[in-house]
Amino acid sequence: MSQWRTTRQDRSRVRYRISASLLAGLLAAGALAGCGSPAPELGPGAARQLQAQVLAVSQAAAANDPAGSLQHLGELLTRLDAAAASGEVSFRRHQSIKASIDAVRADLTAQQAAEAARKAAEKAAADKAAADKAAADKAAAQAAAQAAAAAQPAPAPVPAPAPAPAPAGKGKSKDKGKGKG
Repeated sequence: MSQWRTTRQDRSRVRYRISASLLAGLLAAGALAGCGSPAPELGPGAARQLQAQVLAVSQAAAANDPAGSLQHLGELLTRLDAAAASGEVSFRRHQSIKASIDAVRADLTAQQAAEAARKAAEKAAADKAAADKAAADKAAAQAAAQAAAAAQPAPAPVPAPAPAPAPAGKGKSKDKGKGKG
């Protein structure tokens, strides 16, 4: 099962790196395409800012940090919206980049959910193993106590006490009659 997890994790990492690379490629293509046309789809200042933000997303994804990646994606979207509002990004380019951001966000959210489910399953398995061990230890202790009780010889029966002899001085006294008279 460890092999399966490792393979699955490797596929997840590759998929997120590809998504982040795709997003970086789209931004770079937009910057290059904007250089030759009369009305740029992506201004050079906005391209630099967005590329720096994409790099942060890529680094967090490469470090297998979906929470950090999602945070950087949020910042990227904020900068993209600001650049679109100031006219540095065309509407068409804004929509294209936003669609890429949404795709990467969906992948990262799925990775985060899968990681949480994996951790919960591992915790449940560990809890079950601990409970099974505690039950086995208790059963072993009870078996040992029963074996120890069976191995001890039964105590010898205590004989009943013999009746006490009657006191010797209650018969006729030798001094009877002496002292009278």
